[in-house]
Formats: sequence, C-alpha cells, structure tokens
Amino acid sequence: MNKIIKKIILLQTMMTIGMSQNPLIIPPAMTGNNFDLTLQVCEMEFFPGVLTETMGVSFPILGPTLIMEKGEEVNISFNNQLPDTTTIHWHGMHVPAEFDGGPHTPIPPNTIWNPHFTIKDHASTMWYHPHLMHKTNEHVQMGIAGFVIIRDSLEALLDLPREYGVDDIPLVFQTKTLDDNYQIVTNMDSSGLDSYLFTNGTVDAFLEVPAQIVRFRLLNGASERSFNVGLENHESFYVIGTDGGLLPEPVELDELLISPGERYEILVDLNNRVGETIQIMNYGSTIPNGVYGAETVGGMGGSSIPYYADNDLNGNDFSLLSLHVVSQMDEPILTIPSSLVIVDEWNTDEVDEIRSIQFSSVVMGPNGALNGPFQFNGEPFDINVVNYEIPLNNVEIWELQNQSQIAHPFHIHDIQFNILEINGLAPPEHMRGWKDVVLVPAQNGTAKFITKFEDFSNTEVPYMYHCHILTHEEMGMMGQFTVVGESSVSIDETMKSPKTFTLLSAYPNPFNPSTQVRFNVSSPSQVTTVQIVDISGRLVETLLNKTLSVGEHTLQWYAGNQPSGVYFIRLKFGSLTKTHKIVFMK
Repeated sequence: MNKIIKKIILLQTMMTIGMSQNPLIIPPAMTGNNFDLTLQVCEMEFFPGVLTETMGVSFPILGPTLIMEKGEEVNISFNNQLPDTTTIHWHGMHVPAEFDGGPHTPIPPNTIWNPHFTIKDHASTMWYHPHLMHKTNEHVQMGIAGFVIIRDSLEALLDLPREYGVDDIPLVFQTKTLDDNYQIVTNMDSSGLDSYLFTNGTVDAFLEVPAQIVRFRLLNGASERSFNVGLENHESFYVIGTDGGLLPEPVELDELLISPGERYEILVDLNNRVGETIQIMNYGSTIPNGVYGAETVGGMGGSSIPYYADNDLNGNDFSLLSLHVVSQMDEPILTIPSSLVIVDEWNTDEVDEIRSIQFSSVVMGPNGALNGPFQFNGEPFDINVVNYEIPLNNVEIWELQNQSQIAHPFHIHDIQFNILEINGLAPPEHMRGWKDVVLVPAQNGTAKFITKFEDFSNTEVPYMYHCHILTHEEMGMMGQFTVVGESSVSIDETMKSPKTFTLLSAYPNPFNPSTQVRFNVSSPSQVTTVQIVDISGRLVETLLNKTLSVGEHTLQWYAGNQPSGVYFIRLKFGSLTKTHKIVFMK
C-alpha cells in the first residue's frame, strides 16, 4: 500500500478514536402488536457539513427498537422504498420459516412484506437485518439493522434496569469503510479499510448515564470485526445474558469478546461516580490471533488480508463510547442480583442425530486459508440445494471444525443452542446460556453445540446456517435446511385468526414448461393477488388480481419464455401474504 493511502487510513483512525463529541443516537422504541416500518434511502451528517448517503428503517440510520412480549402475537409491515430488493431476517428469533426473512423471501422495491407470528423466545436481545444473497453486506453497511427486545414474566420478576434509553441501553458496534467524500464504501474488496467506528450509527459518541446500575445490550453488528469489550482500566462488569436469554447468575468479567452477530447483556455499577467520565473500550491488543480485529490473523507463508496490517484499529485499544455519569434517576437499581433464571439446557441423552461441518477454503494455499472464499463440507452454497432435511422435534449435536486460518462466527437460524465444547473444553461461564452464534477458533479449532428443532416445519422454505462475517457469507459460506414433519404450531394458530386461505401449492415442481397453482379461499371479502417473482424479487408476472368466490381455485403458469431457475408464487389476500417456491428447468 502506498504512503498516501496509509496516511488517509491513519487520519481516519485518529478521527474514529478521538475524544467523544457527539451524543449517542438511541434508536426510538416501538411497542405493541403492530409495527409499520419503511425501508428507505436517506442522508446523515456524521461529520460537520458533510451529508453521507445511508439506508435506514423509518429513520436515516438503523431502525427503531421493537419491544415485544413473549406469548403475544405481532403483525409487522415492511414497506420497501429502496431501489433494491432486500429481505429482513429476525436474527435469533424462533419464527416460522416463511417469516424468517432469509434469501427465499425477497421484498422487491415498492412492495410490502407482512410477517406475523407469536413471540416464543425467552426475554432477550435479538436484532433484525437484511439477508438477501449478494446484498446482505451492502444493505447492513449502509445502515439497515435494528434491535428487538423481548420481555417475559420471569425477567419481569427480577430487580433489573429496564427503563429503555435511560438505564437500559442498546449499543450496536460497527465499523465501515468511507471514501474521501465520507461516503460508505460497500465494495467487499475494500472491507479491510473499515477504520471508521460507529456506535449506534454515531461517530465519536458519548452518553449521559445515571450513577447506579446500568444495563447495556451489546450487539456486534459489524460485517467482519470482533470487539473485545471492557471498561476503562479493566474495571469489572457483569454478564447477565447471551444471544437468546438470561444466564442463571451474573458472571463477573473485565473483557468480553463479541464476534459479528453476537449479543450480550451486561450490568455496569456506576454507584457513587457522579461527574466521572468512563470509557467503554475495545481491547484489541488482547484479541486472540486468528480473530478479525487482532493484531495479526493467519500469517503462514506471508498470507494476509488486504489492507489489514495498515488498519490501525487492528490490534489496538480504543474507546467505543464515553459514559458521562450524572445523578441517579428516580427508583434506581443499586445492586447486582445474585441469581437470574433457570436455563433448561437440552439433554445430551436424548440426541437423535449428530452432524459434522468442516470449514475450508475453495482456494488452496495460505492466502486461500485466510481470505477464502470459504465453504462448508467442500460444497459451495447453492440456493437450489437443501443441505439437510431435519425431522421436526429432532434433538441434534452439531460438530464444527475450522480448517482455515481465520476464526468464523457460525450462526444458525430458527433455533437457540447450548454450547457443549470449544476446542474440546467446556465453554466459559458467560457462554453457558442460549446462543445462536459461536465463534469457531482458527487453525483446526472446533466447537460443538446441542439444539432441538421444534414447533415449525416447512418443506418449501429453508432456514439458513452461515458464517456471520458477511463478506464470507456473500462469497458462499452458507448452507440451508428444512424442518420436515407435521408442525405443532401453524401459521394461522400463531396469529389466532380465521383462516382466510390455505397455503398455495404447485404441481409439478420442478416443472417444464408449466405448473398448476392451486389454493383455497374461505372468505370473499378481499382482493386476491397471485404473482410470480424471481429469486432476486423481481416481479415476473401477475396471474390474478381480483376478488374471488369462496372455494378452490386453479391457475396455470407457463414459463417457457423464462430462464431456468428458482421462482416464487406470491399469494396476497388483503394484508396477508404467503409464498411458495417453484423451480423451472428447461
């Protein structure tokens, strides 16, 4: 790299880690059962006098925090006003595959996606973000992401901070690459230049917090970078929750490594500290070798990640957020609880199947082992191939082995799991709760977890598993599975609403050149629309758009003038939408 680029990177880094000066953005909270949201292109003034183009959810950057209650039914509307097709994935949440928001449920421009389901998760910190093939990294980098806070009756009994934005604070850490005009660069070839730090979409952020126990909900929303979070001077804090829920008891730490996609809830004791300024730090100097964000990753045979050695965020300690401690609020929480909730882990004596997944590079040699592209079990991702069909209610152990030089945060949709081992050892105490991301160490590192695939099944729409380093995912480090069997919870039961139409089907599937679409309408009061969209979400053809009589209906779609590939039949009935995957093979 030439000296000019090095100087630019150094200046960027100095601005990123300089004295805090901007009030932290706290995403607005939305509560209730109905959430109407808009995906949009906007602008933000991150730096004085400069407007940076962004994408957000009803706001210029990020989206509102959706606060939901376990057992409640929610109805969500996403109006896509982006110029791109996208999706919205409910990261960590246990929802039907139709509404999980993976690459099989695209939202084309100027259309509305209407997921609706019952909240079945424990009290926890989840999040939502795009998940469309070859667009995930771009849309997340541009700013589309948001928190989901789930509450339940057990968490409500605990003496914990929960006044949102006051003593219960969501924090998402991200790094971005900006060009000379301070515009976000989403080209993955430049991802190693991610030298600008954003906390809640804020550069150089500070926050006023009360002098009492404060709860922080930490999310690593970065595309690649892991953060080693701690307080200034290595003061202690207490981990109370993992990805999918609370721990049995608080765990005292002074550093917490968080990889992309992971969440942790922590308590910080700020009693008697009015007037002090305390930094929440990234201790990059102690991130293990092989983890993106450490001083070095790999190194065998001179291999390296492009620009990595020149990015001064790597291997260095810097502030993530400045806390300015002010007076206590009314009725403050002043003590750390001694116990939290019972974590009823899955039983290893009831395992139905063990699956093994190896992480490897497509390209042989040291550079390939560090930069990829990477794949699972020697197979590139193919959206037309379901890697596993998993019987409903299976209890399974998944064994992961990483043959590359870089650590990979492995994420699986649909379920939460319990980590059994990392590199053959029991996980540390703060990782013994519910998880949906596990960082698998580099250079033949291993991880093992146990889980159960319950409640939901769908033979047509898969769930995904993948590396949550988004540049790795985009290059094909992903697989998919369906859960098969008779679901104990149907879509209509989750909403406790009258069944207005049955989920459509098509035969034959795969087909050439035509397929027959069948569906049943039990209420004539709404307009029925049947559309064909391709894998990118582009509308191919509208087969029907009118009010129908009660009963079964049949349509024919002739695809002879279309290219081979995956398509979706989308049936809309009023505000409800259902989809069905079909494959056209010439």
